[in-house]
Amino acid sequence: MSRSKQLTWRSIGLLGVSLTLMTSLNIAPLHAAETAAAVTDETAQASEEGLPTVSALVSKTDPIPGFLPLYWRADKGQLLARLDSFNKPFIYYSGLSNGIGSNDLGLDRAQLGGTQLVHFERIGPRVLLVAENTKYRADSSNPRERLAVDEAFASSVLWGFDVVAQHGDETAEALATSTVADEDFGPGAVLIDVTEFALRDTHNVARRLAGAEEGSYSVDVTRSGIYLPRTKGFPDNSDIDAVITLVGEPKGDTLATVSPDASAVTVHMHHAFVRLPDDGYTPLPYDPRAGFIDDDEGFYDYAVPLDQPVQRSYAWRHRLSKQDPSAARSPAVDPIVYYVDPGVPEPIRSALIEGASWWNQAFEAAGYIDAFQVKLLPAGADPMDIRYNVINWVHRSTRGWSYGYSIRDPRTQEILKGQVTLGSLRVRQDYLIAEGLLAPYTREGEASEANQQVLNEFALSRIRQLAAHEVGHTIGLEHNFAASADDRASVMDYPYPYVALNAQGQVDLSNAYAVGIGAWDKRAITWGYQDFAPGIDAAIAREALIRETIAGGLHFIGDRHARANPSSVDAGPCHSRGSLWDNGADPVAELNRLMALRNVVLGNFSEAVIRNGQSYSRIEEVLVPAYLMHRYQLQAAGTVLGGRDFSYALRGDGQQPTWGVGAQRQRDALQALLATLQPSVLALSPELVRLISPRPPGSPTSRELFPRETGYLFDPLSAADSAVTLSLRVLLDPTRAARLNMQHAQDPAMPNFAELLHQLMSTTWFAAGQTDLSPAQAALQRREQVSVLEHLLKLVSNTHVSVQVRADALDTLLNLDEWLARQSTGSQAWRAHYRYAAARLTALQEGEGLEGTQTTMPPPGSPI
Repeated sequence: MSRSKQLTWRSIGLLGVSLTLMTSLNIAPLHAAETAAAVTDETAQASEEGLPTVSALVSKTDPIPGFLPLYWRADKGQLLARLDSFNKPFIYYSGLSNGIGSNDLGLDRAQLGGTQLVHFERIGPRVLLVAENTKYRADSSNPRERLAVDEAFASSVLWGFDVVAQHGDETAEALATSTVADEDFGPGAVLIDVTEFALRDTHNVARRLAGAEEGSYSVDVTRSGIYLPRTKGFPDNSDIDAVITLVGEPKGDTLATVSPDASAVTVHMHHAFVRLPDDGYTPLPYDPRAGFIDDDEGFYDYAVPLDQPVQRSYAWRHRLSKQDPSAARSPAVDPIVYYVDPGVPEPIRSALIEGASWWNQAFEAAGYIDAFQVKLLPAGADPMDIRYNVINWVHRSTRGWSYGYSIRDPRTQEILKGQVTLGSLRVRQDYLIAEGLLAPYTREGEASEANQQVLNEFALSRIRQLAAHEVGHTIGLEHNFAASADDRASVMDYPYPYVALNAQGQVDLSNAYAVGIGAWDKRAITWGYQDFAPGIDAAIAREALIRETIAGGLHFIGDRHARANPSSVDAGPCHSRGSLWDNGADPVAELNRLMALRNVVLGNFSEAVIRNGQSYSRIEEVLVPAYLMHRYQLQAAGTVLGGRDFSYALRGDGQQPTWGVGAQRQRDALQALLATLQPSVLALSPELVRLISPRPPGSPTSRELFPRETGYLFDPLSAADSAVTLSLRVLLDPTRAARLNMQHAQDPAMPNFAELLHQLMSTTWFAAGQTDLSPAQAALQRREQVSVLEHLLKLVSNTHVSVQVRADALDTLLNLDEWLARQSTGSQAWRAHYRYAAARLTALQEGEGLEGTQTTMPPPGSPI
């Protein structure tokens, strides 16, 4: 918001500037008492004299012509809408045009809300905005069959409006002063007041703030109003934008970091009314093998034949057809055009445009010529306008996720608008990762020209891939987390940079990110968007395309099977090809390779990772992603333990539904995971630790840093415990443990959870004697042992875990208790350590509770 607008709104909130001044600035405030009084006066007059005519009331307004004709009445602070007919469905969606700027709160600029099929329905003096229930329907030509379903399931009345004017016998004087000719609207036309509707918390901001424990907030209409510059009308859509201020008592810490006054949070909410598209679009039945997004659970069609399932789904996609369907290659009738936010700076803008434009390669493979285009958003165009597919550049106070949203026809899932949100700090995070990998700065504290070019290209190559990924969602594609195992066959995977060592043993970033659309993406787009020649059965042709894709060796693993619980970093997927942020077809071999690379990178770590003039405390910021670079490959290797690969096979398509992972491969994975717990792997050099200074004034601590138990001094033991926690989350995942036991019950040759626990304890607690360790290594060993103990205690006490898994964990702890009883040592530190562990186990056996059970929370990793 510009300084002039900041001052204006402060004046509105605190000084009550005149309505004339606010109108001149295109700001439409609503003062609740004045508006209520005005409505009361007019209602009383209407009851005595009848409603005003539409022409008479319109003559007092500034019209905003469009699909839903709007009228701004400045003297009353009202926005009116004219309805010429009723019971005709259209699309309504809302969104957040100005956000809060916090990734934690998830309330971003240009964020879309829900989309609904609605209609206006008049009942006496009121008009209802009714959301139709599109989840339950009967696609039948029998109107009574459709009615039976409509009456069986609830609809939702979103709002009720009072009619403030209606068409009547217009006087010559009224017609003479009206800005809208009488013949411009039908005999049933009415005006409704939509101001209160527009000034509500449509986006559930208050609920989001309450859920984030930021406090209880509600809309203050005295500090809210219609925002005229973004309230517009067009032939097929009309948009209303409103400044909404939510007030409350702040309780959390986040709002204060992103708002001038955490007790009054002002955002912009957007409402869009859109004409239904014509009937020229053919819905595409969803196929779980194709890689497209489906409509969650789809919809229920009670008119299908008895031999067909009632539940159905359509794939999401844009409308696209060839000018000449019989031609192998043809231009599109209407190309898909995406517009880039002009607020993106260079050189990021060019990289973003290039990456998004990669999708034209896929449409070319599907037989189109220049059917996917990327342009700069025209001056004056609104990113919330449904006529534009937009790639938005969104700033937040911290790094965070990027998203691909869409507005779709609820009846068919035809994509009407793609809306991409790219977090601006992501590219800076990639730059930071590259600094840690290269250690590029000379003794003079600057990067050479060659190193600077590598740093820039590393970050920009990721932004190209990220732009393509998020646009992919908005053209209908699901994640494909198997693509990294198929030689990076899709931009719809989450890519971890492929970093290697060259022949001289130096870090090589030249192949960090793939360039262009992958083989899977081209096959998926061909399946979803191909315009088949006349006479070809599209369903048969699409089935043939899928079978060709499968025969070509490409795999597809969707989101729900790569992260069974998206809110948890330690959910236990079991497909060895389906992981996030991994590389390679063999996750175990890649983990071993990455650990060797990590050893080289950490060996090079020094002040060379920061520029001249930067605080030495920044070394820790660069260190975090480098020290934990194996965190995602850990999870990928973990899928092998108790793993079972599978396909989205349909009967008759020739695919094998599931197949197991071999016992030796699982045991190799276990050894690779246990190797990450070695003290030598966890240790940081004393020289590096001494370089990391406390945070200077003006540089507060953040969650991006390692946890610490040493106050403001860097804590290498807590850093190591972060890495230990990541490994133990994989090894002790309760779902994975239950799968290990299940496979062993079916085949005793397969490893079970008890075997894993035995190997874990042999590596950590029952390893070589303490005399073999240096003091620093001994401290690391003790910290690791406590972490193993605490994780096992949590597992035993978790009543949601398989009974056998809890029993195995308890048996392991009791064995540890017996082992501790046999230990004797002359070291005070080891003696205290053993006594602490014994006391924790005694508390477990005596049922005193495990309130002291704590595990380290590592710094966040995703999104890298």
